[in-house]
Amino acid sequence: MGADIGFIGLGVMGRPMALNLARAGTGLVVWNRTAAKCEPLRAAGAEVAASPADVCRRARVVFLMLADGPAIDAVLGRGTPAFAANVAGRVIVHMGTTSPGYSRGLETDVRAAGGRYAEVPVSGSRGPAEEGRLVALLAGDPAAVAAVRPLIGPMCHASFECGPVPNAMLMKLSVNLFLITMVTGLAEAFHFARRHGLDERRLREVLDAGPMASTVSRAKSQKLAARDFGVQASIVNVLDNNRLVAEAAGDAGIASPLLDVCHALYGETLALGHGEEDMAAVVRAIESRTAAERAVTRRRSPPPRPTRGPR
Repeated sequence: MGADIGFIGLGVMGRPMALNLARAGTGLVVWNRTAAKCEPLRAAGAEVAASPADVCRRARVVFLMLADGPAIDAVLGRGTPAFAANVAGRVIVHMGTTSPGYSRGLETDVRAAGGRYAEVPVSGSRGPAEEGRLVALLAGDPAAVAAVRPLIGPMCHASFECGPVPNAMLMKLSVNLFLITMVTGLAEAFHFARRHGLDERRLREVLDAGPMASTVSRAKSQKLAARDFGVQASIVNVLDNNRLVAEAAGDAGIASPLLDVCHALYGETLALGHGEEDMAAVVRAIESRTAAERAVTRRRSPPPRPTRGPR
């Protein structure tokens, strides 16, 4: 089977996404900085490239699922003579989450070098990635979007065209704003219930049966009730996404009061040493605030008055 689709970046999200492509019979060539992460892809039938440039040389469409702009620039050789050779005649597909301004600039450079560019961030965490149930948001010139959309079926159960770059990235940031504030509110609700001595399993049942239930609320309430913070979307990753949304809001002069509170709480969770845990671990920052408030209350409370015995 020949390989004409490339995939670079096999992390928490990228590896299951690429595996779904390979298992669907896509002719796939992959690369990852940590070579051992390529082995499950090799076992699934993908070819493993020697370098990012090797992926670009062998593929007509190159999917990038990388952490940030510097990582993307490094693998594409952006700012070096190698960049044009890597992107010319190819469709470069940016599937991660970066600032809208970065994505717009990357599109400009790719097109100037003779390539095409599609912005395709996805909504969902590791679980949906493993199940092939991500939601894709597509932006770019119509030819680039038309080339990419038929390829993403094994990774995404739904896709939505959003217009020109960076509209897909702005749409993803809008989704992330809701996700971050929703999960933070859910964590606070579980903390409130726990401190009042309520049965958290019953709280889960109530939420799951009600109108606010969702795939996310079911997954995160299970984690909160079980104190299971195995990562699906890490505190570090969510904090970075929070920053991107806040910056985009600030650039446009848009108020983001709920997001600002969340940013502080995720930062506190990171400072407490839980950066690699799931975003549901934001409850740890809420617990820390409760402990601090109780300590202040105890210091302010007058000592109990001594009682006198009968005279």
